[in-house]
Amino acid sequence: MREIEFNLDENPFTDILSSRYSMSARINVKKLWDFTHENDKSFFVMSLGCLMNAVNGIDQLKRRIIAGKAVEFDYLEGTCPIMDENNESYHEMRVETPQNFTDIFEWHDYVKNLSSEILNGEKEGFNLDMHSRDFENIANFSCIPWVDFDTLTTCVVGPNQIQPLVTWGKVNKDCEMSVAITVNHIFVNGRELGYFFENAQKEFDSTLFG
Repeated sequence: MREIEFNLDENPFTDILSSRYSMSARINVKKLWDFTHENDKSFFVMSLGCLMNAVNGIDQLKRRIIAGKAVEFDYLEGTCPIMDENNESYHEMRVETPQNFTDIFEWHDYVKNLSSEILNGEKEGFNLDMHSRDFENIANFSCIPWVDFDTLTTCVVGPNQIQPLVTWGKVNKDCEMSVAITVNHIFVNGRELGYFFENAQKEFDSTLFG
């Protein structure tokens, strides 16, 4: 984490009721969908990795306000809700970035094992007060695999909450999937959201996946 030159006092979005806003768009996920089904990999986990990489490729998404100063993290880890197969046990997990591993497949197995260990009670899940999450190098990722949604709204903890929230939905018959991202206008403008969705499409189209 490092402090950056950014005049918060002159930013037009610091004093409005809420500087949070969201955008949803569809991306084509056919390459990854086919790869995961042909190679016995979790589409959920691999999608999480693609979206984490897409977020970490945008500097503005890694910025926060801490002690009244604008700072930028080197990278953001992911927090994500997980449920067991019977939808009876709900927890959160915090996962490292794929860059900490030899390749995306080693990372995939790490996430699968971590999820199982948390759901089985072998490890404690992620648990942090919502108001404290802006001070951690994390972004929130959540999947709603039952709904092919068009738009999405998210909860607002505070008017100037910074932490990015990324949600992805059900893959439709055209192998398209909605991805929604909620950000803070203090740091993130439409141009950066365009870069995020461009990054996400590139990740899902990666040559690693065929």
